[in-house]
Amino acid sequence: MPNGLMDKFLRCDGSHLDLNTLFQIAKGIARGLEYLHRGCNTRIVHFDIKPHNILLDEEFVPNISDFGLAKLCKKKESIVSVLGARGTAGYMAPEVFISSLGGASHKSDVYSYGMMILEMTCERRHNNARKTSTTESYFPDWIYKQVEVGGNLGDNGVTTEEDDELARKMMMVSLWCIQTDPSDRPSISKVVEMLEGSFESLQVPPRRFESSPPRPFQDTSLSSTKSSSS
Repeated sequence: MPNGLMDKFLRCDGSHLDLNTLFQIAKGIARGLEYLHRGCNTRIVHFDIKPHNILLDEEFVPNISDFGLAKLCKKKESIVSVLGARGTAGYMAPEVFISSLGGASHKSDVYSYGMMILEMTCERRHNNARKTSTTESYFPDWIYKQVEVGGNLGDNGVTTEEDDELARKMMMVSLWCIQTDPSDRPSISKVVEMLEGSFESLQVPPRRFESSPPRPFQDTSLSSTKSSSS
């Protein structure tokens, strides 16, 4: 792909994309996940949605890649059988490694998507925090405060009212996506609807989210099984 991995545009030393381009990429990824979850005869759960697995073409249209951890399941089935942790620390849904939360499902992809979009929206602050802090503060806590109190987003390159609305919309949708209880998360089809709808129609989500395992500086994927379909 001409523009390579999404990951390179989120690094402190890399090129940065304007918010409108990031927003269009976010919508494109959501539509891609919607196809995997609803557009195929059998639902495909990716289990490793992250910037490193998003390829960008010459027009910055996103393409989801690396299906090594993906699982197939019937659309009517809500729970996917997996053995052990499956995904990447920092993006992995809590139910993937905490069985009491109900088991992995297509909503696990929604969680990973939400964490990725939060990082895309606030790339500079997130990267700077990771470089200057020896302990990981839970990133969504800061995001929630910005959404709840209408904090200043100037440090993230937001300079216009249009950019501010796009950033807040992406934050709001992402916070819905990372709710701890999978049943509280929207479907990916609802995510597309929220992104394409008006900002005024969005509600601030409840503050019910937990951290994925801390992300190491070197991105690693976890799985106790080979890529398989069932």
